[in-house]
Amino acid sequence: MAETKKVFVFDDNRDILDLCTFILEDAGYEIKTSESANDIENQVAAYMPDIIFMDNWLPDLGGIQATKAIKNHPDLKHIPVIYFSANNDISALADEAGADSYLSKPFDIAALEDIVKKHLS
Repeated sequence: MAETKKVFVFDDNRDILDLCTFILEDAGYEIKTSESANDIENQVAAYMPDIIFMDNWLPDLGGIQATKAIKNHPDLKHIPVIYFSANNDISALADEAGADSYLSKPFDIAALEDIVKKHLS
């Protein structure tokens, strides 16, 4: 039995967090959510997820800064970060942040599952 893969979702919208939790738990993943990117390195290091979803608009530390902090951290930089936004410039924002990929909101359940599978296989 393979170890359950862990997903960490950062988003300030509780409904999105609940939706992601429902979809990903149903697909067999373990999930942790956070509404803030405060102390991002410690939040991520404490859970050590296999993949991270990062919203663009987060209180205090925005998604770009939070992603850069993860990607500049020697113990965390290997973790794929999926940038997560309703912004039209999402591909440019994901590039600027150094994210591995991006997912537009509103998202399709299949698209969410596919991107997780792709980065965890």
